Amino acid sequence: MTTAGSLTPAQVAALPAMVPVLDAFPALNIGETLGYQLIRDEEFPLEVVKLGRAFRVRKADLMAYLGLSQFVAAEVQSAAPTNDDAPGVQPGTSSEQPTPTHASK
Repeated sequence: MTTAGSLTPAQVAALPAMVPVLDAFPALNIGETLGYQLIRDEEFPLEVVKLGRAFRVRKADLMAYLGLSQFVAAEVQSAAPTNDDAPGVQPGTSSEQPTPTHASK
């Protein structure tokens, strides 16, 4: 998703859980050269995770740094399971199954 220019909050919210630093740089509105220099100098504003030769940052850390916590909350809320479309289930009922009971001998 590497792009020239900065990213919108919606574009940042669409990033994967472990964001390649090349996608984090535009979200932070910094260039590639400065970004890698900050990583080298251990001054990058987020914790950088090295996976092999790739550098990644956590999406949650990036969004918190940018003050986009409301997008994280909205993302979690939209991912919550519902039974509204499940056949034979009343809309709005719990999706949890009752715990089976065993008859004692």
